[in-house]
Amino acid sequence: MVQPLDTAWAVRWIRETARVVAENRALLIDLDRVIGDADHGENLDRGFSAVVAKLDAGDAPGTPAAVLKQVAMTLMSTVGGAAGPLYGTAFLRAATSLGDAGEVDAAAAAAMIRAARDGIVARGKAEVGDKTMVDAWTPATESAETAASAGATPPEVLAAAANAAHAGAVATEPLIARKGRASYLGERSAGHQDPGAVSTALILQAASEAAGGEVA
Repeated sequence: MVQPLDTAWAVRWIRETARVVAENRALLIDLDRVIGDADHGENLDRGFSAVVAKLDAGDAPGTPAAVLKQVAMTLMSTVGGAAGPLYGTAFLRAATSLGDAGEVDAAAAAAMIRAARDGIVARGKAEVGDKTMVDAWTPATESAETAASAGATPPEVLAAAANAAHAGAVATEPLIARKGRASYLGERSAGHQDPGAVSTALILQAASEAAGGEVA
């Protein structure tokens, strides 16, 4: 069943993200072990578990933006490594783009994804092709905007973003890393998917599924 992108959707998105990150914790750790610090899965699992704990303990935020802002603040304070600042910035920029709207339409959904991507680029200074999460966020942004411009529903916009993020993550496998710890490996970084791109695909898949969308 297709759901409106309201506050309840935002809460479902974050709860589903926590679930899927926990489910894929070992995969993210393994991906990060070969080209990074082996802490990506553990850090994200801890961060989103803390977010869910805050949702369970306090009053529900009143708008989608308020949910995402709470996510941002919690990730920044609990997640180590590069993931905390990058994802914290992404969720904070996404929250800012939504303003005080009670429901997110298709154009706002696409703008939210672009704002998140732009925040990551501003924070991490990475570009497409550097073998980072930007390689998943950028195609997600472009696909979301194309879908919104073509008259897609908000859930369809999220599904388009999620599918593009997944394809972007897969496409990082042959790349040689030019940013972060993985860049120290040079050509040895090729042959492995970037863990940040994979977690991006998981997070956007959770956003889509929370709206009742179908992700390929």
